[in-house]
Order: sequence, then C-alpha cells, then structure tokens
Amino acid sequence: MFAKKVEIYKKKDRETWQQLKDVLKAGGLRISAGHYFADVVACGGCGAKLDPRNFGAKGAADRDIYYIRVKESDRETALKLIHEAGLVTVVDEDAALDAAKRLLKKEEAER
Repeated sequence: MFAKKVEIYKKKDRETWQQLKDVLKAGGLRISAGHYFADVVACGGCGAKLDPRNFGAKGAADRDIYYIRVKESDRETALKLIHEAGLVTVVDEDAALDAAKRLLKKEEAER
C-alpha cells in the first residue's frame, strides 16, 4: 500500500496513456494514473482569468499532462507488458514547460 512508486509515463498524450492503462490493468498490475493541468494560463483582456486558447473554432485543446506510476518492484513487469503490446512509454520531464522554454532548452542542448 505504501510502496514507493516510480513514474513510467508522463506526456501530453491521452490516447497512448489510455492504451498503456488498459495493457497494465489487463496484465494484473495495480497502477496510479491521472492527469493534471500544468500549462501557463494567459490572462484575458477583461481580467477574468479565462484562457483565450479555449475559444477557438475547435474549442478547448487538451493540454493536460498524463502520468502512470507503478510500484518500484513492478517496474520491469510493467515495461515488459508495454513492450509486448507494441507500445512505447515516455517520461517527458519537460512536459510542463511552456513552448518558449522548451525551445530555449533545445537550443541550449544543441550548442
């Protein structure tokens, strides 16, 4: 119950997250999965704290960061199940950074 958990997936990709959850649950593993909103909200002109990106032609974009955690002892089993299903797991530590900071970090790494 209080075993240490490790993150095996963290990315802004709901479809892959759902597939990974299904594979791990079918394999009999207990997982901790969820999502959170970590994007910077640009204030609207009226000060209402509404995100103007949510009012486009297609409505609100999904900008949540999805994660899956498993017990440290189940990590290898989870990764094996994922790879057998033909899926790839990613832990994107920069998922919460806004686009400008990600670009700056990428440029610095290329130097």
